Amino acid sequence: MFDLRPVGFIIGQLIVALGVTMLIPMATDIIYQNGHWQVFLESAIIAILLGGLVGLATANRKKKNITIQQTFLLTTGVWLALPIFGALPFILGEPDARVVDAFFEAMSALTTTGSTVFSGLDELPEGVLLWRSMMQWFGGIGIIVVAMVFLPELRIGGMQIFRSEGFDTMGKILPRAAQISTRISAIYLTLTGMCFLAYLASGMAGFDAINHAFTTIATGGFSTHDASFAAFQGGAEYVAAVFMILASLPFVRYVQMMAGSSRPLFSDSQVRAFLWVLVVTILMITFYRMATHGGALEPAFRKAVFNVTSIVTGTGYASVDYQLWGPFPVVLFFFLGLVGGCAGSTCCSVKIFRYQLLFASIRAQIAKIHSPHGMFTPRYDGRPVSDDVISSVMAFFVMFIVTIGVLAVLLGATGLDFVTSVSGAATAIANIGPGLGDTIGPAGNFASLNDTAKWMLAAGMLIGRLELLVVFTILTVKFWRG
Repeated sequence: MFDLRPVGFIIGQLIVALGVTMLIPMATDIIYQNGHWQVFLESAIIAILLGGLVGLATANRKKKNITIQQTFLLTTGVWLALPIFGALPFILGEPDARVVDAFFEAMSALTTTGSTVFSGLDELPEGVLLWRSMMQWFGGIGIIVVAMVFLPELRIGGMQIFRSEGFDTMGKILPRAAQISTRISAIYLTLTGMCFLAYLASGMAGFDAINHAFTTIATGGFSTHDASFAAFQGGAEYVAAVFMILASLPFVRYVQMMAGSSRPLFSDSQVRAFLWVLVVTILMITFYRMATHGGALEPAFRKAVFNVTSIVTGTGYASVDYQLWGPFPVVLFFFLGLVGGCAGSTCCSVKIFRYQLLFASIRAQIAKIHSPHGMFTPRYDGRPVSDDVISSVMAFFVMFIVTIGVLAVLLGATGLDFVTSVSGAATAIANIGPGLGDTIGPAGNFASLNDTAKWMLAAGMLIGRLELLVVFTILTVKFWRG
């Protein structure tokens, strides 16, 4: 019989922890003399009590390692349960959101998608703004641990390549989840602190700086202003770009740097490929804007650096409505959002390493066509890649494209137009943030969408954040029979 107690015990503990962290925005509202602090106290009590009850009810679990099936269920259950409790402050207090809007916002936060249904951010209590940013920060570090501990073991989307002993990565230097969590937490905190100080140095106010430090390192994209990053100009844009890039690199390489070896970071092929994509795209957009709009070079370069980095990393900040730049940047940005950063980072979307494996497989197939009797093996970072990794990556690409297509059709069935449906589906599955068009583009938000579309998009965020196959696997009959 399928034993749910280990899963329930861990989820209960995490809900309690989430409830405890609600005391931070509560204290913030007290400091800013907002009566809204009572809402966070009520929400914290509810989360702590219910999470504690779940933990106590499942505390008699068997003392053994959880199974693969329990791991699948745990990974999905955490990202489903936490948004439910994370939405409580939005429902009980400002902005007095309906359940669908509160859940959408919390899911967008914890999956670091960055799409929002809230307007009037500049007038919301400080505690609410901080809570949105904190949830994105929690989601960022959470997905790093999932990507480095669980997905390689579950053999999802080619991630098993990072548990192979032939690759000097997670399985070799960090054999236990506890070690990963501890070391990653230290690095994550350090980067957040550095980002906060850099924002302060750029002229950003303290409250804005801490919120944007949280959402930058998480590559989440929530802002404290309706205008997003258009409220900040100049140096803050460069600061954001630098730390979005740092958060998009494999955190395991930072662990190796802490151990005294920086060579793996600079020799990592996915890091080099990711940086090349950024450099080439930034130069393309800069020259395109100079050729079509003229003006000074520095502002064009700065806007290109910031907005390209934000889209490629899936952060979702916008410092300008880039849809006004012309059709070429809009189309390019749509596909850039489907790239993503490196595996083992806070980034979302497909990830660079999967494209590298895809192209390596294509090259091997072309070579076989030219020389049918030859032996050609796809290689990654100079090492041969096994067939199961290639099959897993191919399955991921197929599911990624099909899922976006199905979700776009379903969104269209609710009455959304073509651009909103397709870009909405892509931004949800790839966890990018803004879509395209006048409604959900960089100058809009998701508030005006119908409730059915919001539930669909929230489900898409969950599916995309957990690499699709994790969620789809638990929906099969075989999973529950196994």
